[in-house]
Amino acid sequence: MEFEKRKASVLADMASEEADKSPKGTLDRPIIPLLRAINQHPSYFTTSSCSGRISILSQPLQATSTKKKKARGGSWLFITHDPADPDSVIDLLFPADSTPPAQQGELVFRFEPFILAVECKDIFSAQSLVSTAISCGFRESGITNVHKRIIIAVRCSIRLEVPLGETDRIMVSPEYVRYLVGIANEKMEMNRRRTEAFLQVLQTTGLSGPTQRAPERQKYTSENDDCGVGDELTTDSSQLMTGGCKAASTDADPQSGLSRYTVCSISVTQVVIVGEPVEKLFLWGHSACTLNNTSQTKILVFGGFGGLGRHARRNDSLVLDPFCGTLNAINVKEIPSPRLGHTASVIGHYVFIIGGRGDPTKILDDVWVFDTDKNKWTLLECTGNMFYPRQRHAAAAVGSKIYVFGGLNIEKICSSMHVLDTENSTWSDISILGEWPCARHSHSLVAKGSQLFMFGGYDGETPLGDLYSFDAKTYLWKKEKTGGRAPYARFSHSMFVYKSYLGIVGGCPVSQHYEELALLDLRTHLWKYVMLDSVDKCLFVRSTVNVVGDDLVVIGGGASCYAFGTRFNEPMKMCLLPLISPDDLIFPSDLDEKAIEHQSEEVIGKNNDLLVPGRFLGKIFTEKSDSNYEPDVIAVSFKHQMGAKNWVLQLGKKYAKLGKDILKKFGWLDLGRKVYLCEDELLICLPVTEKFCALFSEKENDLRDALGDVGGLHPVVSSTEKGVLINELSCPAALNFLLACGGSILEDKVVRVRKSPRSPLKIMSEAVGYLLEDRGLPQHLLEQLPTRWERLGDIVVLPVSSFSDPAWDLIGDELWSIVAKSLGARRLGRQGRIAPTGTRDGTLEILVGDNGWVDHHENGIIYSFDATKCMFSWGNLSEKLRMARLDCRDEVVVDLFAGIGYFVLPFLFGARAKLVYACEWNPHAIEALRRNVEANSLTDRCIILEGDNRAIAPKGVADRVCLGLLPTSEGSWHTAVRALRSEGGILHIHGNVKDLEEHLWSVHIVKSINDIAKSEGYCWEVSIQHVERVKWYGPHIRHLVADVRCKKQIQCNTGC
Repeated sequence: MEFEKRKASVLADMASEEADKSPKGTLDRPIIPLLRAINQHPSYFTTSSCSGRISILSQPLQATSTKKKKARGGSWLFITHDPADPDSVIDLLFPADSTPPAQQGELVFRFEPFILAVECKDIFSAQSLVSTAISCGFRESGITNVHKRIIIAVRCSIRLEVPLGETDRIMVSPEYVRYLVGIANEKMEMNRRRTEAFLQVLQTTGLSGPTQRAPERQKYTSENDDCGVGDELTTDSSQLMTGGCKAASTDADPQSGLSRYTVCSISVTQVVIVGEPVEKLFLWGHSACTLNNTSQTKILVFGGFGGLGRHARRNDSLVLDPFCGTLNAINVKEIPSPRLGHTASVIGHYVFIIGGRGDPTKILDDVWVFDTDKNKWTLLECTGNMFYPRQRHAAAAVGSKIYVFGGLNIEKICSSMHVLDTENSTWSDISILGEWPCARHSHSLVAKGSQLFMFGGYDGETPLGDLYSFDAKTYLWKKEKTGGRAPYARFSHSMFVYKSYLGIVGGCPVSQHYEELALLDLRTHLWKYVMLDSVDKCLFVRSTVNVVGDDLVVIGGGASCYAFGTRFNEPMKMCLLPLISPDDLIFPSDLDEKAIEHQSEEVIGKNNDLLVPGRFLGKIFTEKSDSNYEPDVIAVSFKHQMGAKNWVLQLGKKYAKLGKDILKKFGWLDLGRKVYLCEDELLICLPVTEKFCALFSEKENDLRDALGDVGGLHPVVSSTEKGVLINELSCPAALNFLLACGGSILEDKVVRVRKSPRSPLKIMSEAVGYLLEDRGLPQHLLEQLPTRWERLGDIVVLPVSSFSDPAWDLIGDELWSIVAKSLGARRLGRQGRIAPTGTRDGTLEILVGDNGWVDHHENGIIYSFDATKCMFSWGNLSEKLRMARLDCRDEVVVDLFAGIGYFVLPFLFGARAKLVYACEWNPHAIEALRRNVEANSLTDRCIILEGDNRAIAPKGVADRVCLGLLPTSEGSWHTAVRALRSEGGILHIHGNVKDLEEHLWSVHIVKSINDIAKSEGYCWEVSIQHVERVKWYGPHIRHLVADVRCKKQIQCNTGC
C-alpha cells in the first residue's frame, strides 16, 4: 500500500495549482501526454521529468582548480523547451548596447535531452519499462534504485555542451552561434520524435493507461452500424491503438492565457452491477435518462446495439441504480421495436423515445412514451407538421416541449429544428432565425434553463467543433464565442450540464485527447480541461452520460476494430465534486439556488450527540447573497479584524479525524504548520488557510442564528458511521458541518512550523563538515562523501570510491561513528573490489561493528553470509526473480557457480525444483550456502558439492544448468553439456558482452554448444530461446543471460 500512497500523493501534487519544486515550477507541456499515459498505469508513476531544453547557462568563474570536478551552480540567461530562435539567441549574446554585465560568469550553450524518473511497483514492471525505453532509443535507461523504492531513469545521450566565453567576452562569432542553434534544434526534433515513439510503443504494447491517438484520416461509412462503432468510424488496429504527443502538446491559448492542460483529474470508477447481467449494458447507440420521481434517483436505459449474447439491436428496458449497482429489467407486453440512434427525453414521470434506426433501411419516425409510475409503454399518435424519419439526431426538453435538431435519414442529413408539444402531442417546426447551424448528425444537445446548447456532429465530410445556443423563448440561434482552447472537433460524443458547467466527453475520431473532460464555464464562457484518471482504455464513443447528484454516470459506448473485434465499456461513474471551486459556491447558478431552496429537511446522519437541522447542510452559500461578494475582500477584512497572520480551526478532540479529512479534501488545511492539542488535550487546533477563514467567518453568525430558531433538529453525519461519506460532501455542507461541530476560528499563537525533512546525505554533510572544521582539515574533502550507498541486512555499505583521501585516516574513528549515526546504521562498511581470485572473495571493510555476518531478506528468501568474505550483487535481483518464476517442479537443476545460493535458493524456493546440485569452491561461500539452505528449510532438495565444478559436477542428470559467472563462464560450458541429460535441456549462460556484439555472442554460444554436444556424442538441435538483459556492467558492456535450448533430434545428420 506504500506504493499506492506515494503515487496518490505525487499525482495530487501534479494536479495542484501550486508551483512544483523545479526551477520552472510546472510540467513541460510537450511530455504531458506521456506522463499521463505512464501515471494511468497501476504499476508506475513519474517522480521528475524534463522534455528536453536548449539553454545558455552562466556559471560563476572558477578561481582555482580542484582534483574533482564539482558543479558550480549558476543562472540561466536563456532557456526554452521548444526549438530556439537563432535571432533571439544572437541578440541576447550580442546586444546593441554595450552595457557591462552585472555579474561575471562563464557562458555555456547546452542542449539537454528528455529525461524521466519513474517509480515502479515491482522489479518486473521496472524491467519492462526499461526494456521498452531502450528499444525506443533511450539507451542510457536503467534501474537506478532497488531499495525501499524501485526507481528507473529513462534517458539518452544526444547532448550538446559548448563553451561560448565569458559574459563580457564572447569567444565565438554570431555565425557560429547560429550554427550551434541549428544543431540544437535538430537534436530537439530528434528528441521529440524519440519521445513520441516511446509513447506510441507504450500504448501499443498496453503498458500505458487509456491513452490513444487520433488517426490522421478516417473513412466514414453509413452502412453497417451493427458491426463497427456503428456507422461512424471504420478504422484499422494501428489507428485505434497508436498514440502520440501532437494531439495535446500545443501551446496555451494566446487570447485567454489559459493552458490546454488540466489542473486536476477526476477518477473513473467501474459500477459493480448486481441483478441482471452486466453484459446487458454492453451497448452503444442506446438512450439513458435520469428518473427523479422515484425515492432514489435511477437511470432508464433503452435500446441500442450489443447486449447479452449475440450482438444485435435491442429493445430492452433496464433500470439502473448507480449508487448500489442494481440493474433490473422491466418486462411489459407492448414495447417499442428494437432500435439504436434514437433519443430519450424526460418530462415529469414520462420518458419520450423518438425515432431511431430499426435496420439499415428502416429509419423510424415514431414516438413512444414510457410511464414510470405504471411501467407501461404507449405509442403516441402525433399531429401537426410532418416529422420525417431520422436517427442520430439530438433532443432536449424545456418545460413540456421537446426540441429535436438534425439527424440522418439513410444518406440525407437534416438541418431542421422540430418541437414536440407533449401536452397536445403536436409536432411543429421552427423557422430559421439567427445564426442557424448547418446540417449534421451525431451531435449533442442539452438544456439549461430556457437555453439549449449544441456542440459538434458530422456534416457528411468532416467532424464539427462549433458550439451553438438556442433560446427557447425567442427561437433565436446563436454561435457562441468562448475563451480558451475550444474542444477538438468530434461527433458521437456526450454532453451534460453540471451546476454552471457544460461538459463534453469522448467522441470520434478516437484520440488521446478524448481521455479528458472539456468544461465550459457558462458564467465566464472559458474552457478548461480535466483528465479522466482511469486504468482502463475506455472508448467514450456513442456512450450516454447522466448527472446523478455529484456523479457522472457513463453507460455503454465502445468501438469495433477489424483487428481486435468489438469492444464495449463497463458502466462507470466519475465524481464531479473536484471540478467545483469555492468561487462556484459563492456565485451559484439560478438553477442551483432553486434546487436547494426547495430541498426537504432530510436526515443526514449521526455523529455522537451533536444535532443540526439537515436542511442547513449545503444551504449556507446558496441563500440570497450579494452578487458582488469577493473572497479576497473578505479575507482582508477578516485579517484586519483578527490582527493575526496565522489561524487555526478549534474543534473537539472527538471530531479531529473527521475535521482534518474535510480540510484536506477541500485544500483548507495549512500543511506548513502542525496540528496540536490544547486545554488539557480536550480540543484540537487544525492550522487552516486564509481563504478558509474568510469563507468560514463570513457565514458563521448566519448559521448560528438559523440554528437557534429551529424547532426540529436532526442528527449530523459521521464519516465512520452510517451517513454521507466525505467524498460525497459538498463544500457548503462541509463548512456547515464544521460549524455544527462547534468549530471556531482562533489566532494561532503557537505556530508550530512543520520542518522539512532533511536527507541523510545532508545530515552527514553537515556533521562531517563540522568535524573537518574542528580538526582544521580542508572542506573540499566533503566532495568525497558518498551520494549513494547500499544496505546488507543492518550494514550500510559505502562505495569503494568514498573517503579515499589519506587525510580521512587522521579522524577515522570519530568519522565513522558520525557517518553511521547520520545514516541510521548500526554497522558501517566500505565496499572493496572483488578479489581477483578464482574463488571471488569479497573485500568489504567493517568500519563500525564487530563482524560482517548479515541476514539479508529478498523475495521471501533469507541470504546469510559474511559480507567481508563473500560478494553479493544487487544488480542480479531481476535475474533471481526470473529464475524463481520458472516452473521446475519435476526438474533436476545443476548450478555450477552456486556462491552463497544466489540462484540455488530461487530455484528451490520459487521454482520448486525437484533437486538442485550446488557446485562451489570458495569455503566461505560454502559455509554461507549450508546456513542458507538450512535457514530456508531446503536441505532435503539440495546437494552441495565442494570443489572445482569441472571435476565434481554430476553428469547426465540435469534438466537445467545455471552458469552464473562473470565476465564469462565459457570455461565450464563443456562441464554444463556433460551435466545435461542425453535428451538435452536448458542452459542459462551468463556473460558480459559489448552492446554492439550481442548478436555475435549469441552466434558464438550456439556454435560452441553445438560443437561440444557433437564431441560428447549428442545429436542436439541447439537454439537460443531468449536473451535477458540483466544490467549495465560498465560503459557499453551488458550483463546478459542466454537461455539455450538443447533438444534431441529424432534423425541425426551424418557425422552426429
